[in-house]
Amino acid sequence: MSFVIKCIDCGHTAPYFPTSVSCPKCSSQWRQAEYDLETIAKSMPLQLPGRTFDLWRYRELLPVRNPNPVIRLGEGGTPLLQAVNLGMMLGCPNIFIKDERQGPTASFKDRQAAVTIAALKEAGITEMVAASTGNVAISYSAYAARASIKLWAFVTSLVPAVKMREIALYGSQVIKVTGSYDQAKQVAAEFARQRGLYLDMGARTITSIEAMKTIAFEICEQITMALGPTTTNNGKPRPAWRTPDWYIQSVSGGMGPLGIAKGFQELQKMNMIDRIPAIAPIQSEGCSPMVIAWKAGAETATPVTSPRTHIETLATGDPGRAYPLLRKWVVETNGTFESVSDEDAFRAMHVLAKMEGISAEPAAAVAFAGLFKLARAGVIKPTDVVVVNCTGHTMPAEPFVLGDNWSRNVVLPSRVMEETPQEGLLAALSRVAPDRFPNVAIVDDNPEVRRLIRRILQSQGEYKIFEAENGKEALKLIARELPDLIVLDLMMPEIDGFSVLDALRAKPETANIPVIVATAKELTADEKNRLKGQIQALMQKGDFLSDEFLEEVKSLIK
Repeated sequence: MSFVIKCIDCGHTAPYFPTSVSCPKCSSQWRQAEYDLETIAKSMPLQLPGRTFDLWRYRELLPVRNPNPVIRLGEGGTPLLQAVNLGMMLGCPNIFIKDERQGPTASFKDRQAAVTIAALKEAGITEMVAASTGNVAISYSAYAARASIKLWAFVTSLVPAVKMREIALYGSQVIKVTGSYDQAKQVAAEFARQRGLYLDMGARTITSIEAMKTIAFEICEQITMALGPTTTNNGKPRPAWRTPDWYIQSVSGGMGPLGIAKGFQELQKMNMIDRIPAIAPIQSEGCSPMVIAWKAGAETATPVTSPRTHIETLATGDPGRAYPLLRKWVVETNGTFESVSDEDAFRAMHVLAKMEGISAEPAAAVAFAGLFKLARAGVIKPTDVVVVNCTGHTMPAEPFVLGDNWSRNVVLPSRVMEETPQEGLLAALSRVAPDRFPNVAIVDDNPEVRRLIRRILQSQGEYKIFEAENGKEALKLIARELPDLIVLDLMMPEIDGFSVLDALRAKPETANIPVIVATAKELTADEKNRLKGQIQALMQKGDFLSDEFLEEVKSLIK
């Protein structure tokens, strides 16, 4: 295998060794692995059909010379699931979920740990230090245990206790730091310096970036299998694989998208794909230094000293140089940064679970809330192919399994701790349904649309729901049941929605029933005038996940 480590500041190249963390020429800590892509492009594609679909399938493009199979845990090779229900609701049929919950410790950080620990084992390193908001330390703990490497895990006191217990369960030493995540990183770095130990440096760690590339490789293979190869390439030879139009991921420090963008770039240089998808990093509004900088047109991010989010795993206040590097990728791919509220993320958790059967942790749900926001804004088009990274779903370790003294505490004086939100979530954030049980009639000739509207409403509260598949049936149903609310399609055979409205308004017993019109039709000015004064709201199909739809239901049936 042929690769070198190149400094992105001065261009100096050097051999790779895990403990060499800075450029020998200019001392920059920002370096990356470079490979003989021309040679690899000739050989690797021929080898792939005979290889297992896991992370090491792409071993020629990873900085481990002789991967040790003994320390593997089945990393990589996670499924790409088509989100049919979400796609229908958003009016974007080609939405796919890269389900990284299927990793050994249920997080995409397993890739980072697998490659880094393999490199450390190869180099004979037996002890390491990492700062983490949870998932990184869990992944490193599992792989370090497998490789007989001692891990010192520095975590903030706001990391959920279930995650701390899981870290400890693997035998790692947990150091709880009462301070921000950025402070925890500083303490970990000083601890590693004093003891001369290997330190994981996040986005500056070469193996971490290289490990994340494999997500891009897998996505391209899987999208090609799902949708077929690209049909045209402007007269050039057709590439072997295709790419999505968008790649969406929640971010804290930005390491994941940095590595994934590099993976797409390497495939493009090898002529295996023709373009890099638009990159959309999503942050929590309570700690979104990248998004704030992006919207201000700034090339550097101002640190957020007091994160105000309950999603602790995304509370990196100072992304440092990772932001300008990631910004470069976003600009070059015509992507965007976006932020969502904690409430948006918690609602997305419910929607994802109830619509697609996927239970994701809040940090992963931030990406899906970002998808909903970008789709509603028209940034993501109905014809776009979109991949969202479902980054994790961790499982708790029961307290009694560990006994006492499984962690140590470090309390730091901090000017920001008084402003840090308390632990715990507000369980009622996603409740938009009234306490009583309203009756709702859904009228649409498409059974899939009726089913999805039913599920959305049921995810918000306990409704009694009636359905009608055409205008004639709807009028009979409404006269019989007198529902509290009607969700009505306009375009139906025999009697359309306009005629249904006219018939309802003509009778005193149904004249005042509120109606939400949900239609895929682009209405003319005359049609809009015809509806004026007759309905409470006009919703385009594809907006069913919007706050407006749910708030409309809430306000109408109090």
